[in-house]
Amino acid sequence: MNRIFNLGILSILVLAGCSEETEPAAQAAVNEEAAAIPTYFDGYVLSPQVTDDRSLQKAGQSFRDLRGEIELKAIKTEIPAYEVGGIELTVYEAKLLHFKPEYSMIDFFHSYTHETEFGMVKFFVEITNTTEEVLKFAPVAVVETNAGETNTWEEDIYLEELNGEIQPGETKKGNIGFILEKPSNEPLKFMTSDVYSASDKKLADAQLIEIEF
Repeated sequence: MNRIFNLGILSILVLAGCSEETEPAAQAAVNEEAAAIPTYFDGYVLSPQVTDDRSLQKAGQSFRDLRGEIELKAIKTEIPAYEVGGIELTVYEAKLLHFKPEYSMIDFFHSYTHETEFGMVKFFVEITNTTEEVLKFAPVAVVETNAGETNTWEEDIYLEELNGEIQPGETKKGNIGFILEKPSNEPLKFMTSDVYSASDKKLADAQLIEIEF
């Protein structure tokens, strides 16, 4: 009986030791992933339909969650800030990605494509209204690739309400992304919208921005 009892105690101690070793390792992995997420994402609410790509900062990295699996093909950071008629626009990063949504998400993407996995371009932007009046603006109104593929703001798959009215002094940030039929690492261009007043008076012309990956 004592032998059986001692073996039981030994098993418990071994399991406890494994647990103590596993928990710090798991926590270290979580901390490492969190550290890899740039600070400009602070406060960002994750998209309900597209896999979280915040920790992907080098080509070849991938990440999987309940929305699907996403792989980073190319990235551009350190993009200059722009002033567009009282709107301060910062593009923190532009990414070329390959996305394979989970089966449960396929219906959402069928309104954009019938492919079950696809390439996409995504911009993480921040806009600030530096004026004292309500403005109307879209940070990414049109995207054009070197292959001649064009997407408009109406085809944005993130739907994070960055387009439209922005109040005096207000700041918005989030993702804008488009599915690409012919993804490549070649430079692409995007154009903001013009800037309008609340009464739809045009205040400033659109800005054309070129991204080289």
